[in-house]
Amino acid sequence: MVPFLNAGQISAALPYPTLVESLRLSFRKGAEAPRRHVHPISPDSEAVLLLMPVWQPERHTGVKVVTVAPRNPQRGLPSVHSIFMLLDSATGAPICLMDGEELTLRRTAAASALASEYLSRADSSRLLAVGTGSLAPYMATAHCAVRPISTVTVWGRSPDKATHAAALLRQQLEASGIQAEVETTTDLEAGVRSADIITCATTSTTPIVHGDWVRPGTHVDLVGGFRPNMREADDALMCGAAVFVDTWNGALAEAGDLVQPMEAGRLERASLQAELADLCAGRHPGRSDTRQVTLFKSVGAALEDLCAADLAWDHHCRQATSRPHGGAAF
Repeated sequence: MVPFLNAGQISAALPYPTLVESLRLSFRKGAEAPRRHVHPISPDSEAVLLLMPVWQPERHTGVKVVTVAPRNPQRGLPSVHSIFMLLDSATGAPICLMDGEELTLRRTAAASALASEYLSRADSSRLLAVGTGSLAPYMATAHCAVRPISTVTVWGRSPDKATHAAALLRQQLEASGIQAEVETTTDLEAGVRSADIITCATTSTTPIVHGDWVRPGTHVDLVGGFRPNMREADDALMCGAAVFVDTWNGALAEAGDLVQPMEAGRLERASLQAELADLCAGRHPGRSDTRQVTLFKSVGAALEDLCAADLAWDHHCRQATSRPHGGAAF
């Protein structure tokens, strides 16, 4: 029987320092990752199926299967379901199934933390988390794992949801052994003006972070806005910052924060700095001075899924062999 790793097992296998370092090596090495397939599967309910294949010929292949059903909350169900299948590249044999949501949350956060190591100031101590969805606590915790963050401020359109997200964040920080004060705010502009790092994970279709609020030396991390009609940052910020992306293919096709100002002629492709692989390989130095405003825009990369899945599988195998009599709890 093909084993299944649940969310708890994925979480235990992927501490951020380990995952960040593994992602650095994976971006240097690369992988084959075609653009994801998107298929409407229930037009009446607007449900879609996303397929994200990725492989490294010498070891593993992976496919993440994601369904997005926007009307599910009305049914009392999550709008997104996801599963990841790991296979042997040489034989094609299935190796393991994994909880796709936890895998995605942790690799997304770790990729932003990896970019932050190159783009944020090393002394960054104040983090603003914009958004209250399931990803927000992961993003904040990952950033705290790579920078000496002493205060995390959470902002959301709903103060109640912000309070809930802050509580989840405190739990994740404690579980990771990270000490940082967590607070909430209803004043987004004030939060932006006082932050060293701003991480945004929203589904906004209009800009919510404005360039004239962002002080010199700030690093901005945008992980929402994964469709061309979505925006988290205004044109002033996009055009005034040194902009980096996770991958050119994904960001230039899907990120509304890039697509919209480029189509309007306000942002030139030539002004964009580099993708994450360039930073990891040393082809671009990252931040150039302490007053520079940097911005990292990600829409997700299948390479990150495969990297995280490899780590989770290796951890599972080590755990299995360390059990008495070599027993494996599948």
